[in-house]
Amino acid sequence: MPHAYLSTYPPCALCRCSDAGERHQIDDEPGQLVCGSCFVRLPECERCHALVLTLTAVADDRQLCKGCTSGWVGCVSCRELTETHMRTDTGDPVCMRCAAVFFDLCITCSRYSAASRYVSGGGRVCTRCAAIYDSCLACGTLLRAGRVCDPCSRRDRVWNYSYKPDPIFHGDGPLYLGMELEVIVPDESYTDCVTAATDHLGDLGYLKQDSSIQPQGFELVTHPMSYRHAIEHFPWRLLEVLEKLGCQTDHTVGLHVHASRDGFDCPAHVYRWLKLLYRNESAVTTLARRRSHYAPFDRAARAKARDTAKSHQHALGLERYQAINPYPRKTLELRVFASSLDVQCVQAALAFTAASIDYTRGLRVADVRAGAWEWSAFAAWVNTQPDYQPLAAEMEDLACAC
Repeated sequence: MPHAYLSTYPPCALCRCSDAGERHQIDDEPGQLVCGSCFVRLPECERCHALVLTLTAVADDRQLCKGCTSGWVGCVSCRELTETHMRTDTGDPVCMRCAAVFFDLCITCSRYSAASRYVSGGGRVCTRCAAIYDSCLACGTLLRAGRVCDPCSRRDRVWNYSYKPDPIFHGDGPLYLGMELEVIVPDESYTDCVTAATDHLGDLGYLKQDSSIQPQGFELVTHPMSYRHAIEHFPWRLLEVLEKLGCQTDHTVGLHVHASRDGFDCPAHVYRWLKLLYRNESAVTTLARRRSHYAPFDRAARAKARDTAKSHQHALGLERYQAINPYPRKTLELRVFASSLDVQCVQAALAFTAASIDYTRGLRVADVRAGAWEWSAFAAWVNTQPDYQPLAAEMEDLACAC
């Protein structure tokens, strides 16, 4: 706002000097006058550009004045100040950044939901709006119309990358594993490969497009499985069938394993698991059979492990493409493994995820001081666990069993 040249010189409200010179009004403090030297150092609101005494950090990483944040409240997710026009299905305010990362937009009420359901044909709805939809007679998927959902009517289909149906849990929890296996597929047998994969998978999984697979291919995604159910009921012969049809894997395609957060005892257990993996990067990458820019061991994520162990909400600001992706609401995604059509390699990836969680479940401070975080201690423990035989065999083959 315009300032006046005064014939008298009241003390500057900041430095208290009374030297001759202009005095300037502070925009957010009526009656407060400052000298020219202090005026040019006042912070500027990033919204209205007023020069003020203090600014407040808000959810979108801006610094705003108190006038611009009048009536703002804490985001239900990150707790930082945000406007109130965006709401969740529970009526809580949510900032734009958290809404985009951690919530789904309900196509019926246009509110954001942390527990949405898939609707046949595309889109998601909050649990409240789900009550107005019919369900598929075969699998329970919500329907816009008809009696059978699109997944049930089109089993032999490769869905778009954003496709995320309601999970179907297989086996006994609380630890469930979800596998994403990227496969390079030849053009001449693409249709045969899709048919073979969907026929073998049944209701255990589905296929998705993935533009990172070159020249072309698909991502085989399973529904959540207990480790035992995966070993006993995943159609392992499918890997041989795909290989005979000309499918390939190499270091450019990955095998990702999601582990349910509910499978951990507490945040401290998650932290112990993260520490085991981060402290043994060399051995883990040997077992994974690759280092990839899609799954680096991120230093910032390692430094923030104590926070991300508590909740996915603390992942903001970190990279998604890292060795352990903490962004999913209900899982932790282990992204380190190279894809494979070898049964032992794939089973070992599942076994390592389950075994490392099992191993760190009971670790205590005395165990850690005695060397329990050393790879050799973990490897020795694996050799005493018959359930994890695929992992023991793979570690032996890759010379990382000690």
